Amino acid sequence: MSRVWRLGGALLALAGLFATARADILVADLSSHSIAITTGFTGASVVLFGATDGLADVVAVVRGPERGVTVWKKGKVAGIWANTDSVTFVGMPSFYAVAATRPLADALSPGTAALYKIGTDNLKFETKTPTDPERVKLFAQALIDVRKRAGVFSPSPEKISFLGDRLFRTTFYFPAGIPTGTYMVEVFLVRDQDVIGGQTTPLVVSKVGVDAAVFNFARNNALAYGAIAVVMAVMAGWIASLPFRNT
Repeated sequence: MSRVWRLGGALLALAGLFATARADILVADLSSHSIAITTGFTGASVVLFGATDGLADVVAVVRGPERGVTVWKKGKVAGIWANTDSVTFVGMPSFYAVAATRPLADALSPGTAALYKIGTDNLKFETKTPTDPERVKLFAQALIDVRKRAGVFSPSPEKISFLGDRLFRTTFYFPAGIPTGTYMVEVFLVRDQDVIGGQTTPLVVSKVGVDAAVFNFARNNALAYGAIAVVMAVMAGWIASLPFRNT
């Protein structure tokens, strides 16, 4: 209940701020600007809320840190399934979600959606090496399908709801296993299927506690971490064999 009151108070504060700053046609914020990944983390929800200067469509996009990714295609080799082909994409968002007041095809013109890379069909799939366009299309669709099943690409846009004529809100869900880094939350104000305003807000996803300590140690001391892992594996195997030594 207290969270609902806090969110309601924030929406009222945004409305007051908007009334005194007419030059801003869109004001938006997040219920939290950080997600802490701890042991047992099962996911988190973040509320996006804001206000507009009147009747309009609102579209929001969450993009995770951009990284390279290799997509493999399996095939049978001598009767055994194995990786037979691959394409490496560069600069791909590790997380991608969209929310809108209406279906994207109704809210945005095709050209506007492509310009702002809104919707998975409008993501730019750049490859590490020159690749045949048909192969790019095939592997790009495979990547989208895999990430949708993993929950890091939204299967369809979430709904942005208006509270009255100006206040809006929606909720983005971040599943367990999301990558760490700085996410960018882009909010667009749309009229006549064209973007007329917007803002970008960062959202930081980071590990904390024991998980963070182990992660940082492994990253900064790779050789030592590898040696410790080997020693622990050997010790675990030796301990597991003790009950059988006298039989």
